[in-house]
Amino acid sequence: MSATPRLQLSLGPVLFYWTRERYADFYREAADWPVDIVHLGESVCSRRRDMKLDDWLGIGRELAQSGKQVVLASQTLIESEADLRDLRKLCDNGEFLVEANDQSALQRLSAAGQPFVAGAALNLYNPATLAVLSRIGMRRWEAPVEMSKEDLARLLADCREQGLDAPCEVFAYGHLPLAWSSRCFTARRYQKPKDRCQFVCQKHPEGLALRTQEADQVFTLNGIQTLSGACQDLRHELPDMAEMGVGVARLSPRPEGMAEVVADFDAARRGALPAPDPLALVDAEICDGYWHGRPGMDHSRGAGLR
Repeated sequence: MSATPRLQLSLGPVLFYWTRERYADFYREAADWPVDIVHLGESVCSRRRDMKLDDWLGIGRELAQSGKQVVLASQTLIESEADLRDLRKLCDNGEFLVEANDQSALQRLSAAGQPFVAGAALNLYNPATLAVLSRIGMRRWEAPVEMSKEDLARLLADCREQGLDAPCEVFAYGHLPLAWSSRCFTARRYQKPKDRCQFVCQKHPEGLALRTQEADQVFTLNGIQTLSGACQDLRHELPDMAEMGVGVARLSPRPEGMAEVVADFDAARRGALPAPDPLALVDAEICDGYWHGRPGMDHSRGAGLR
């Protein structure tokens, strides 16, 4: 299998609520991992205030010194004037590129003439929209998580025909972000109001499993965010991604086993990953259905590790 050196690896923002110590330890280790881009910041819930913007900037500077491109991720659901104030500070940080995850961030960044990354939550499905965003400063965009390989290949071909060269990023590993709500599902699980949640989601550093009556994990609850129950794993798809013209494969952080996951994806992009085997680097069900044009929870036999 030929090597695919043009495909970069990125770490997405941590979607779960960790302690300050866990964030510090995680990114201290990540500085030595073979990833090219690291996304930082709280993109899920504004009540998670352990880490301030200055804390993220400090981590970002350390990662930048290690040769990483640092991107600050904006919040996906803006609900208050306080959220808008925090968003303005983030967009005006003056040091690092910002990933726009909602229209508020997009408007703020474009009005200021600042370059930005377009997150998957913006739902970018056609070259006309991508052309508009490219004209106002988009430097990279993440494909919607439910977009299939076939649909993405057509979209990338259309973009090339129109001279659009902003790299595309694909969510290649982790629990898939599916939806956001003004309600906090984790607080509800503990019978607490959202504004007095006592940060119970911190008890679940990889989310709260939502199972069917047959005990199958169908979703993962993460505060106001709903994620897939299974973990998407597209490591064996990286050569095809590179051939299609995908520029970046995103790996969503998990609390355990990420060093091994990154090493496997690095091997895959260099064409050195062995054939699939039944061993699991981390204890999780695997899915790749969306990528193959099927229900997202499906898993292709022989694709990824289980």
